[in-house]
Amino acid sequence: MPRESHPSRRPPETCPACGADVPRTALACPECGADYETGWNEEDAAYDALDLPDHEFDYDECVRREFGDSAGIGSTGHGKRVAAVVITIVCIGLLLLCIKALLR
Repeated sequence: MPRESHPSRRPPETCPACGADVPRTALACPECGADYETGWNEEDAAYDALDLPDHEFDYDECVRREFGDSAGIGSTGHGKRVAAVVITIVCIGLLLLCIKALLR
């Protein structure tokens, strides 16, 4: 049995759940299916669907704010130096093992 439109319940011009345009006579959003029972109420209509800030997001600024100016792998070169030292030690160890095997 189809639902009838309630005279005091008109859909919002824009769906508060997904932001799609909603026809005046619609009982539900044509994009996401939201209706009065699942998301069209006066409180939801006052906010956008995701409640995101209006300004552009700056990823680099966010990283600096969260982790400081030296954030990131290898940003100071410390990780590369440690890796080089470890590789050098391993190579010297292998060289010593080869020399020991040749002297037998």
